[in-house]
Amino acid sequence: MRKIRSRKAVSPVIATVILVAVAITVAVAVSYWMGGISSQYTKFEKVEIQSGVCTVNAAGNWTVALKLKNSGTATATLISIFINDVEIDNYSSSAGVAGFWASDMSETYSLTSGLSGAINVYISSSKATATLSSGTTVNIKVHSAGGMDYIKLVELV
Repeated sequence: MRKIRSRKAVSPVIATVILVAVAITVAVAVSYWMGGISSQYTKFEKVEIQSGVCTVNAAGNWTVALKLKNSGTATATLISIFINDVEIDNYSSSAGVAGFWASDMSETYSLTSGLSGAINVYISSSKATATLSSGTTVNIKVHSAGGMDYIKLVELV
C-alpha cells in the first residue's frame, strides 16, 4: 500500500493549465488558417490617385493628367468622372475640349490589380469662365463600378 501512495501524478491544477494552453494554441492556429483561406476569396478594389497635374494650352483650356494605381486585389472598373460634383459630359479617346468637361477615358476604364494607369480630364476655359479661373481648386472625383469614389483636389494653372 505504501508503494501505491508514493507514486505521484500530475496535479489537477497543472493538468488544467496544460489543457487550456493546448486549447488556446489550437484556436490560434485555426484562426490563422481560416484567415488565410478567407483572404483568397475576398477581393477588393483600391485605386489611389497618385498625382493630378494641371497644364494649360495656348487657347486657355486646362488639361488635368491623373496618374492612378490600383493597390487592391481586384480589377477596378472606373465608370465616371465628376468635377466639382458635376459629371463630365464627354467620354471618348479623342475628347479634346468639346464640352464643358471632357475626358479621354472611354466609357469604362479597367485598372488591373497592381497596375498603374493615366486619365486626362479636359476643362474648357471658354465655357468655364463664369465659375473657374486660374488659381481655382477643382475637386475631381473618379467613380468606380464597385461604388467607390476616389477624390483628388487640383489647382488650375
